[in-house]
Amino acid sequence: MIKACITTVNWQKGRLRILDQTLLPNQVRFISCPRVNQVHEAIRNLRVRGAPAIGVCAGWGVYLGMKHSQAKNREAFLKELTRVTSYLATSRPTAVNLFWALRRMKNAGGYERKTPFDVKKAKKILYEEARRIELEDKELCRRIGRFGQKLLRSGDTVLTHCNAGSLATAGTGTALSLIYEAKRKGKRLHVIADETRPLLQGARLTAWELMQNKIPVTLICDSMAGALMAQGKINKIVVGADRIAANGDTANKIGTYSVAVLAKHHNIPFFVAAPVSTFDFSTSDGSHIPIEERHADEIRNGFGNWTAPKKVPVHNPAFDVTPHELITAIVTDRGVFYPPFQQSLQALKQ
Repeated sequence: MIKACITTVNWQKGRLRILDQTLLPNQVRFISCPRVNQVHEAIRNLRVRGAPAIGVCAGWGVYLGMKHSQAKNREAFLKELTRVTSYLATSRPTAVNLFWALRRMKNAGGYERKTPFDVKKAKKILYEEARRIELEDKELCRRIGRFGQKLLRSGDTVLTHCNAGSLATAGTGTALSLIYEAKRKGKRLHVIADETRPLLQGARLTAWELMQNKIPVTLICDSMAGALMAQGKINKIVVGADRIAANGDTANKIGTYSVAVLAKHHNIPFFVAAPVSTFDFSTSDGSHIPIEERHADEIRNGFGNWTAPKKVPVHNPAFDVTPHELITAIVTDRGVFYPPFQQSLQALKQ
């Protein structure tokens, strides 16, 4: 199987090692995070991004926040644990994997409440849980790829939006894992990557990652996708997700909704790929998904160049919601699910 061309996040010598994605594709540099505040900063400022990768970092961030705890009893330890998880929860609002991982770590920290408290054992349990989250993510990526590659045929030209590959996970990705597994099966594919304004994750990350893995890729401006669909030059679309509501409505990088509408008009299959941890069954539909609003200068002064009047008002949501009616299928680590999602996704609750 194709391996991730570079490791995005991993635990190394008592620290969390993160590839600083704000510098790609011009510079490959890792940052070392021995403290929880550094993990928070990395998530907040997009040094690490992609819902699964954020979840992995959150797990390790909790451990780092509790690593030096001097708590003498369970109550003090859990109070400190609550403070750390609450702090990390403020880093970004939309990617549900962040909150999923924080809940797992908090639950792990409240182990064996009827047994005598041992702070060393509690820390060890947190370490083991963070490690499990990382290893599970790698396996989930493999499973998504194995299930999803069946949706792709040799000769397909596949459009993707934003980055949902190895740079967004601890493994080979979500949407891009389908591409990697299809190639491993001998299928010939060509990928069209939207540049993904305003932070250019498609241009800076997806195009770079696919080239590293020797996958044929062509970069286009976001506004070109519809024209290519009309010309018959795109026949499949695969994207990732940051949160999926109970009815299948999906939050992903801003611009995904536009792609889905165009796909529906041109009768092109539109697939979403995500692990089960990205589903938020407590949210009934996409209207209740919190959407992060980013700083105006990401648009006015992108990458240090003023491309708009300095005081022009800006609306800069990081995500949009694609209604479930526009989605052909959702690929998960537990299989491929088809409409009606309100019924089919019930299996994931079991």
